[in-house]
Amino acid sequence: MERGEPEDRNGRLGDELDGLDPADPEVQAFAEHRDRMQRPNSDATVEGMLRGVEDFAQSANRANGHRRLVAVLVVALILLGVLFTVWNALVFVFNTFAG
Repeated sequence: MERGEPEDRNGRLGDELDGLDPADPEVQAFAEHRDRMQRPNSDATVEGMLRGVEDFAQSANRANGHRRLVAVLVVALILLGVLFTVWNALVFVFNTFAG
C-alpha cells in the first residue's frame, strides 16, 4: 500500500455516497477526486513533487480546447527553459576547459 492511498479501494465511496452505483463512471471519477483531495501532499519530498507532476499530466490529458493549449504551452516553456539552461552550462564548461 502506497503512502497516502486509501486503505480499502473497494470501500472508497464511503458513507457520503451510499446508494450510488459504484460502476457509474461519474461516481468513480468523483470518488477518485475525493481520494486526491484527502491525500496528504508534502511538496517537500520527491514523491510529493512527482505526485504534483502526475496530477498536472492527468488533468492536462483530460482538458479540451484552450485549456489543453495552455497546458501544452506551459510544458513547452518549461522544456525551453531547461534546454536554454543546459545549453548555457555546456557552453560555459566548453569555454572553461577549451579557452
